[in-house]
Amino acid sequence: MAAIGRRNGLKMATHLMKTLTGSSRSLSGIVSSEVATSHTQKWMQAVMFKIILELAIDLYTNCMNGQYACRLPSYEEMDTSKKSPMELINEVPPIKVEDRIAVCEGDSNPALGHPVEFICLDKDEPAVCKYCGLRYVQDHHH
Repeated sequence: MAAIGRRNGLKMATHLMKTLTGSSRSLSGIVSSEVATSHTQKWMQAVMFKIILELAIDLYTNCMNGQYACRLPSYEEMDTSKKSPMELINEVPPIKVEDRIAVCEGDSNPALGHPVEFICLDKDEPAVCKYCGLRYVQDHHH
């Protein structure tokens, strides 16, 4: 079993190394191309290959032993008692906006939000943000 895991892990690691080193830009984050010599690049490729090989062998053998979940859970195994994200976002009431255009960023913290979307509120029904699903409606208070 270990020989099969090692052989399949070697195939996975070889394929991954070919993908990673397919262009010179793939190593630019690890070794600067201006500074690195061909010896340094070969050494870095060997180190990366060894690390990837060990990870691939470990993943393959653990999947074969049943230690890692190598499949998606069936419908019977899934926990359906929790609400889906769509159900949770539908519970949020539409946000009232005084202007004709609503601006949605998803969150007040830019790191947690999404790209800015400007939403036109000319229709009577709530307009929905295409990124987060929040609903906006024009507040007709006059």
